[in-house]
Amino acid sequence: MSTMVIKNGSVFDPLNGIDGEVMDVFIKDGKVVKDLSGADRKRVEVIDARGKTVMPGGVDSHAHVAGAKVNAGRLMRPEDHIGSVQPRTKIAHSGSGYTVPSVYKQGYDYSTMGYTTVFEAAMPPLEARHTHEEMRSTPMLDMGAYLVLGNNWFLMRYLHQGEMEKATAYVAWMMKTHKAYGIKCVNPAGVENWGWGKNVTSLDQPNIHFEVTAREVISGLAEVNERLGMPISLHLHANNLGHPGNAEITKDSLAVPSGIGPDQKMGVEWAETKMDPHRSQSVYLAHAQFNAFGGSGWRDFESGADGLAKYVNKADHVVIDNGAVPFGPATCMTGDGPSIHDLYVLAGMGGQKWSNTDVELECGSGVIPFTYLKGSPISAVQWAIGLEMLLLVDDPWKTIMTTDHPNGGVFTQYPRVIAWLMSKRARDATAAECHKWGYDRSSLGGVEREMSLFEIAILTRANAARTIGMAHRKGHLGAGADGDVAVYDIDPEKFDPHQVEKVVRAFGRAEYTIKDGMVVAREGEVVAVPEARRYYCEPEVDEGLTRDMMADVKEWFKYYTVGFANYPVPDKYLRNPEPIVINGPAEAREGR
Repeated sequence: MSTMVIKNGSVFDPLNGIDGEVMDVFIKDGKVVKDLSGADRKRVEVIDARGKTVMPGGVDSHAHVAGAKVNAGRLMRPEDHIGSVQPRTKIAHSGSGYTVPSVYKQGYDYSTMGYTTVFEAAMPPLEARHTHEEMRSTPMLDMGAYLVLGNNWFLMRYLHQGEMEKATAYVAWMMKTHKAYGIKCVNPAGVENWGWGKNVTSLDQPNIHFEVTAREVISGLAEVNERLGMPISLHLHANNLGHPGNAEITKDSLAVPSGIGPDQKMGVEWAETKMDPHRSQSVYLAHAQFNAFGGSGWRDFESGADGLAKYVNKADHVVIDNGAVPFGPATCMTGDGPSIHDLYVLAGMGGQKWSNTDVELECGSGVIPFTYLKGSPISAVQWAIGLEMLLLVDDPWKTIMTTDHPNGGVFTQYPRVIAWLMSKRARDATAAECHKWGYDRSSLGGVEREMSLFEIAILTRANAARTIGMAHRKGHLGAGADGDVAVYDIDPEKFDPHQVEKVVRAFGRAEYTIKDGMVVAREGEVVAVPEARRYYCEPEVDEGLTRDMMADVKEWFKYYTVGFANYPVPDKYLRNPEPIVINGPAEAREGR
């Protein structure tokens, strides 16, 4: 690989405490280094970043970008592809789609924005092969996927019976079998009920057949996660998503694992950082906006973000992503089938497309096209909640910026969300175009906070990487980190965050996107398509315990319609795999 120096840029690298310092960034053999030798400097590629903003490559810790439900969204929305087309070039495939772009287009779109790493938020085990196929075909992005386990028959049985060791062994086996990266828990205990047209509405309501509660599932999976020492904590999609008043059950759900401490046990080499790169949370709440609803129904619907943010401010074991609503078209897709059906009913049903799937023994999903309108009172409040959940949480290291792509909106709208976070004037201007509920039924109008470029770097890079356990190589520019860098046409000395359209243009089209020390995008044009990596975990557990657990699995596997031999994901489904050994020998775990 070649050597590179990014000279004289204003660097924002929160994990190393660098806040706009004008400095050089050196890259050799795809990794950030402290300096280059004299020989290396003679053949170095120089990028002049004077008057520009330099950040680590963007990290999206929660997006729906690969798998069967994503492809269902593409298939059921031909109208989504007409107005958003990526023409073929000498090095890039053609592609189409706005809210659910084709795999090639989404890779290019992320890259031209300065992003280099994206994680799929929900991979059903039975559909893992499909998910890996789509990640394999997505260009330029390093990726991984979280395995959906919150309604898994095997786990519900183990957790309800208190067989934590077998539950731990089962999760370890599933991670290796499906080449997954983390544990995702969606509507715990409720999705299983949806297979029978029901749901659960409280933490202590037993579901049918398994008689397990959401509290048992959340507590059990959080404990299993830390027993194994997973990179990412339990990733929780809480119960009652999308229902007025759900902020209360969300707070109660986050309190469940409060006594469980984080314990990463990763067999990796850690790049240099001044800040501790290990995650500090035991639960990572997904798309908080959708679980921060107040009121008792749609007539008195209001934001519940203030109370939820106050809880997060006091809780050191929680990190959230916000799931912003930037207005416009979206495609709502989630493993929480009943929430999508509720949205279908709310939208009036007549003539509305809606898809629902039950994934046998494991989970389910639903898909529905949706449009968030500024004139809609509900959409206006959701827009406000999405911003409140970042602006009201005092410590930016507890927050991550997302749109829950494509549920709240499209990832290409991230620059618009950034503009709102950085400028109260921009928020006020948008509120003036919205239904009055946006400000009347939230606290957003009274929020004076305006985020800095340093804080934006935390929300879109540093904390996303730290939260999901990728800070050993992503989200910063310390020595040993991947040579992933974004250069934006923003001069911090002259920067005016109130010039909204300039902010949107700058973050929407990076001057340079650099991956592994190679320029891959330049001013919105893809100029190179390097191989990307696929991350997954290989947890180690006691062999005897695994044998006992496997005896159960093979006995219960008769309920599947797929043969046991066809259940695992073969190696050929991954290109450039990067397995991470978890819970291995202590001497193999560095950086503790």
